[in-house]
Amino acid sequence: MTFFVTSKGVPNGANFGGLKGADKHCQAVAATAGGNPEINARDRIGKGPWVNMAGVQVTADVNERHSDKNKFNVEVGRFNNGRGIPGRLFVINQHDILTGSTADGRAYPPGKDMTYGNWTKSGKGSAKVGHHDRMGLHDDAPSKSWNSAHPSRGYSAANLRSSGGAGLLYFFAAN
Repeated sequence: MTFFVTSKGVPNGANFGGLKGADKHCQAVAATAGGNPEINARDRIGKGPWVNMAGVQVTADVNERHSDKNKFNVEVGRFNNGRGIPGRLFVINQHDILTGSTADGRAYPPGKDMTYGNWTKSGKGSAKVGHHDRMGLHDDAPSKSWNSAHPSRGYSAANLRSSGGAGLLYFFAAN
């Protein structure tokens, strides 16, 4: 297994204590699933491929991951324990996954903070989230984006829950 969505967030919503804290959270969750304990963004994730707990290849490489050829959907997106993630059509919706990135997996320019200050803030503001189930309120590409669907309603756990999130992260193991 080299890909999963964390099955739980942290008490402070999107405040992981920085990128190192987000990495540490993913490593701890990966250890419980027997996965490779590393988390990496587009420029630090390795070459792929990435496979979920059921052995399904999610994407072959970085370029495919950010193209229409990736296989992100409600069936492929799984928690580290193998359970399905409640999507938009569930009573409890957890399809918002924290990414902070543009659709091509890059950081936003300086002055446009979409990562809660590199995952260190609590309080007011928002971060970019993706939809693991590729379902949105509209039938447009951004609404269906796995990594760049819309800004969150805030930093806190309550604000993340209010729009269908739980402070969850994608995990991509490095090669």
